[in-house]
Amino acid sequence: MTASVDAMAQAIALAHRAVVGLPIPDESPAPYHHAEHSYRAAKQAARALGFIEADAECVALAWRARTQRTGEFNAGTWPDAPVDFGLAPHPRRDAFAACPKALGLYAVLPDAAWVGRMAQAGVPTVQLRFKSDDAAAVQREVDIAVDAVRGTGARLFVNDHWEAAIRAGAYGVHLGQEDIDSADLSAIRSEGLRLGLSSHGYAEMLRVDRLNPSYIAMGAVYPTNLKLMATVPQGPGRLATYARLMRDHALVAIGGIDESRLPEVLASGVGSVAVVRALVAAARPEAVAAKWQAVIEAAHAAKAV
Repeated sequence: MTASVDAMAQAIALAHRAVVGLPIPDESPAPYHHAEHSYRAAKQAARALGFIEADAECVALAWRARTQRTGEFNAGTWPDAPVDFGLAPHPRRDAFAACPKALGLYAVLPDAAWVGRMAQAGVPTVQLRFKSDDAAAVQREVDIAVDAVRGTGARLFVNDHWEAAIRAGAYGVHLGQEDIDSADLSAIRSEGLRLGLSSHGYAEMLRVDRLNPSYIAMGAVYPTNLKLMATVPQGPGRLATYARLMRDHALVAIGGIDESRLPEVLASGVGSVAVVRALVAAARPEAVAAKWQAVIEAAHAAKAV
C-alpha cells in the first residue's frame, strides 16, 4: 500500500461521515494493536467519526480482516460481512430457542395490567419491565402477566427477572449488558425460554452474538431519557450498518422512536421496533398500537415483494 495512513483514514471518514458519523470525535491518544495500514487507518477514522474506543477497535479489526481476505483496501464500503467481525456462521447448535425475525411492534410496559391491555389490543410482542426489589411482588407480577397474555398470541418477555420468568413459564427473558454475567443463561436455555439481549454498539453486539440469543436489541437509536445508555444515540445510519452485520439474528430497534421516525427505523432492516413512552403516555394507546403495527406490517410486506 502506497497511501499514507492519514490519507486512508481521511478517505474512510469522508466516504462515511454522512451515514455513521457523529459530531463527537474521540481525540484522546489512540491505542494501536497492529501495524497494518488498513487497521490503523480504520481505527483513526472510526474515532474521528465518533465511535467509542471499544467500537473503533472492532471496526479497525474488521477492516484489517477484510483487506487481508480480499487483498485490497476499500475506503468506500463500510465492512458488514460477519466473517470479517469474527462471527460464527448460522445456524448454531447451541443457540437459544428461536423467535420470529419479525417480532413486529414490541411494547415495553411497566406492569402486568399494561401487558394485558396491550396484548388484548393485538400487540404481538410485549415486555414486562417491572421494577421492584421485593421478590414476592416480582413473582406475582410476572405470574399475572403470563396469565394476561394467555390466548392472545402475544409473546411475553420479562425484563431482568429471569428466575421469576422461568417459574411462571414466560415466553422469554430480556437482559441488559449489566445483567448478563449474573444471570444463569444455561438455566434459561435449558428451560426453553427465548433470550433477548441489549447492545449499544459494535463491541456489545459482538459480545452478545457469542451468546447466541433469540434476538438482539440495538439502541439507543435516538435520544431517550428512560435509561442511561453506554453510548450516545447511534442514529438511523449506524442502525442500518448494525442490521446488515447482524442480519442472521432477529433484531429490535429501541430508543427514542416516535411515529415520525418509524419509517426510517424500519428502512434499516430491523424486524421489530420497541416502544415505551409512545404507548404508555398516549391518550388512546390501543389506537396508537394498531397504527404502528399496521405501518410495521406494511413495511415488511413491501420488503417481501
